[in-house]
Amino acid sequence: MSRRFTVTSLPPAGPAGTSDSESHRHSAAGLGRLSGEDAKGDGNPKESSPFINSTDTEKGKEYDGKNMALFEEEMDTSPMVSSLLSGLANYTNLPQGSREHEEAENNEGGKKKPVQAPRMGTFMGVYLPCLQNIFGVILFLRLTWVVGIAGIMESFCMVFICCSCTMLTAISMSAIATNGVVPAGGSYYMISRSLGPEFGGAVGLCFYLGTTFAGAMYILGTIEILLAYLFPAMAIFKAEDASGEAAALLNNMRVYGTCVLTCMATVVFVGVKYVNKFALVFLGCVILSILAIYAGVIKSAFDPPNFPICLLGNRTLSRHGFDVCAKLAWEGNETVTTRLWGLFCSSRFLNATCDEYFTRNNVTEIQGIPGAASGLIKENLWSSYLTKGVIVERRGMPSVGLADGTPVDMDHPYVFSDMTSYFTLLVGIYFPSVTGIMAGSNRSGDLRDAQKSIPTGTILAIATTSAVYISSVVLFGACIEGVVLRDKFGEAVNGNLVVGTLAWPSPWVIVIGSFFSTCGAGLQSLTGAPRLLQAISRDGIVPFLQVFGHGKANGEPTWALLLTACICEIGILIASLDEVAPILSMFFLMCYMFVNLACAVQTLLRTPNWRPRFRYYHWTLSFLGMSLCLALMFICSWYYALVAMLIAGLIYKYIEYRGAEKEWGDGIRGLSLSAARYALLRLEEGPPHTKNWRPQLLVLVRVDQDQNVVHPQLLSLTSQLKAGKGLTIVGSVLEGTFLDNHPQAQRAEESIRRLMEAEKVKGFCQVVISSNLRDGVSHLIQSGGLGGLQHNTVLVGWPRNWRQKEDHQTWRNFIELVRETTAGHLALLVTKNVSMFPGNPERFSEGSIDVWWIVHDGGMLMLLPFLLRHHKVWRKCKMRIFTVAQMDDNSIQMKKDLTTFLYHLRITAEVEVVEMHESDISAYTYEKTLVMEQRSQILKQMHLTKNEREREIQSITDESRGSIRRKNPANTRLRLNVPEETAGDSEEKPEEEVQLIHDQSAPSCPSSSPSPGEEPEREGEADPEKVHLTWTKDKSVAEKNKGPSPVSSEGIKDFFSMKPNQSNVRRMHTAVRLNEVIVKKSRDAKLVLLNMPGPPRNRNGDENYMEFLEVLTEHLDRVMLVRGGGREVITIYS
Repeated sequence: MSRRFTVTSLPPAGPAGTSDSESHRHSAAGLGRLSGEDAKGDGNPKESSPFINSTDTEKGKEYDGKNMALFEEEMDTSPMVSSLLSGLANYTNLPQGSREHEEAENNEGGKKKPVQAPRMGTFMGVYLPCLQNIFGVILFLRLTWVVGIAGIMESFCMVFICCSCTMLTAISMSAIATNGVVPAGGSYYMISRSLGPEFGGAVGLCFYLGTTFAGAMYILGTIEILLAYLFPAMAIFKAEDASGEAAALLNNMRVYGTCVLTCMATVVFVGVKYVNKFALVFLGCVILSILAIYAGVIKSAFDPPNFPICLLGNRTLSRHGFDVCAKLAWEGNETVTTRLWGLFCSSRFLNATCDEYFTRNNVTEIQGIPGAASGLIKENLWSSYLTKGVIVERRGMPSVGLADGTPVDMDHPYVFSDMTSYFTLLVGIYFPSVTGIMAGSNRSGDLRDAQKSIPTGTILAIATTSAVYISSVVLFGACIEGVVLRDKFGEAVNGNLVVGTLAWPSPWVIVIGSFFSTCGAGLQSLTGAPRLLQAISRDGIVPFLQVFGHGKANGEPTWALLLTACICEIGILIASLDEVAPILSMFFLMCYMFVNLACAVQTLLRTPNWRPRFRYYHWTLSFLGMSLCLALMFICSWYYALVAMLIAGLIYKYIEYRGAEKEWGDGIRGLSLSAARYALLRLEEGPPHTKNWRPQLLVLVRVDQDQNVVHPQLLSLTSQLKAGKGLTIVGSVLEGTFLDNHPQAQRAEESIRRLMEAEKVKGFCQVVISSNLRDGVSHLIQSGGLGGLQHNTVLVGWPRNWRQKEDHQTWRNFIELVRETTAGHLALLVTKNVSMFPGNPERFSEGSIDVWWIVHDGGMLMLLPFLLRHHKVWRKCKMRIFTVAQMDDNSIQMKKDLTTFLYHLRITAEVEVVEMHESDISAYTYEKTLVMEQRSQILKQMHLTKNEREREIQSITDESRGSIRRKNPANTRLRLNVPEETAGDSEEKPEEEVQLIHDQSAPSCPSSSPSPGEEPEREGEADPEKVHLTWTKDKSVAEKNKGPSPVSSEGIKDFFSMKPNQSNVRRMHTAVRLNEVIVKKSRDAKLVLLNMPGPPRNRNGDENYMEFLEVLTEHLDRVMLVRGGGREVITIYS
């Protein structure tokens, strides 16, 4: 378990007159403001409020009662329970598009019509619509063929798997649909609100495509019934021979399909009310047709219908070209040939040359519908898969075959197989017959009690249709001859619809009923698909689809209907029902798979809002349903499955990249939280291995009065250093109290987030409000991150003008920051001259990143340039490593060892060893240190205020540094192995002047106070009201004589005769010498990285520490001071 402690200073005691009640009142007011801010949503009342149709009508009413006076301050943001219950009682959920339609009617009529409450129950609202959508074209046109090809056993397995898939999906859908109110939108609404906008949009569009292709399939079924069974003479394209019949049929399907699609789209465009009026008629046709099938089965048990089929040997013959099933016939006393003879022989005479197979085999006539009591079920029990162009043959019939390889004449009147069949193909063709289970949820807005009706009606409808399908498989196999079942278009039974031959009282009942049912199903698809697309468009999650959210004044989706018709035309141009069916199977299966996934995710997460009224579900059932859907996708067609998943994946990534951000409380967000929790607990097990170490940054930035980041280059450097990997926390501190400055903190967070997005920094933002900057930064360093996901590196800017602040709190805060990172074992990166660092659009075409490795810091100096060179800005910069050799070091061996070390680290860099021998301390260094200490002491003698004295010290130091350099004595050159810098000009100032800057202005605004370590404003932006006073030695003596505690002239002389501290002299000597070497070697480097020395243990020398760092890094453009965190961060091992 994570244990973290934050050290903070105690706040000063408040005014004595402040009472506890006043504090509570202020806290309540602050909380009220916070809740008011948080109550703002995305403009959608269904999502921004926890309740449906929550209104603000009561908000303006003044509260006059006294019974609830304790809560009167909360009335603005929290409604009374009575008002809430009243709003819920008046809730009406109108179906999609009806609200706009109602408003249009009100505008035209002038009289407002009362909206009637939904009054549809389970039977009319869910059960019957599901029946109508599930029963369809496949049942009437393909189920008999599927049973004949696959056999009863495999067909039973196929139907059972598909029906189990839809039943499991219905259980998951019932759980989701009863977990709150489901507005119109059906499956799309459920998936999007459960799995988020990305999954919702992707699956919603796939469901839309599936519904659209279903419309194409129903239209193709309508045309097939029309041309094959109702009016065959209407065919426009005629086949010259048998081999061209398939192509002619497809062309006829394309022409008539386009015409029917145009007519149906026109009907839908004119008004949906006409479609709804005929819905019951279409449903009646479906039910009547199914009843006719069962009646025919019962009748066939004792009185089978007469549908004889003709066999030549064991080959099935098509009845289109002849009437009598015989080779010869008797007319009077004379034997004559039949029309069948003429089809196989060269002439009608007995001595004609005939087909060899025709000559060898006899013609037999058997009953096509033997009936349920015939025992036929044993023969149709097993599969009989065919390849394309193979003649349909009856098993068990005697036949004299021909030699292998003998070609079959396609012009002979045989029944041929039109396609190669196999089990997976049949699954893809059959599955659309079990789709349509969403019809009830799509009508949720019209139901009296949707949470009760949807589960009951949907599950009962699936149970009913499953029973019909399974019984149909068994009954078809028991009643119909196998060769008739395998005859897809009923050529052996005089061109009748195969399932119609079993029906009672007439085959025309099935033909006409199936024709109208497929017409109705096509109209329903063209009605529902555009509304689904309109719902997706109006949600705004897919930007390029927003145009399809518009429509007519009454809300009809005109543009969506046009797109639907165009996509539907693609399916019609395919023209084959058997090829269109697997396509829509993919899209429906994907939709069902994600419904199951949504239920499983919500159940496993156990989110507090997951409280379905439907109790008969379990996550294992949902997972089984999801697995079954995925398996069926690849069983049907693996390449169609990959294409469908690719389409869904592209839509998902597009919505993620370009789509609108929506917060719908979806399960994927909850899943992410659970995964994050698991990962954080795993991270708690121990620190990361050296191989996994990467800088997890806490970036400290400063914001101005408008809450904008002062130095955005810090975030540019963060992006270049991180490349989107690891943890990044961008923090800032505002001075003040949380209650007063909370709005400013929110604006600062928004500003930082915008900049992070612009600079492509992946991470988090944290703005802390504290009474002072020191404590705020300390809190950020101590409490940033969560559990094992914590920062290990602090990135901060150098306080460039630290000498010229009104007080010296800036550099004191900076030094405390250095101490705290050291105590916390955190690495520290300090960027000097950060305004000169490159932005992300810039590119360095050449140059180098120079690393000055003075002391070992765990490898941070090696790792940072390696990470930087992964970014496009620094990619072409080479890496150079310099190290310093002392008097006793072997520089040649050091270079060899360092080269070997870099080789094992897999880092490419140039290596150079710089020799720095022992040398005497130069007069420049000695005098520089002396002047710094002398000026500090003289100001103490002058009894200046503390702030004035500290400002004076730094101003004197600046002036003295320039004066000493201008003296340029010959003996100040250092004895180094590198050439010296050319000296500056040799002008000498006659008198050392001290500028005391006294600021008369008030302190700056709290919200714009700089964070410690951040660069303040430049020197040129100083306050114009500052007064400059010039101090000389005489003036200081005169001022001293006026003071309350005079100092004698002897004391002044003793002051100027003192010697500098030897420790400071040595430190200054090191800083000066190193700086001269670094400037000489790395003046033209694009970036210089060097070790950052630690602060002194004695806090009295803090100002000297800042001066040492200034001297060490002066005359360099871009510098990064690096201080390690006390652990190894790079290793040579794999």
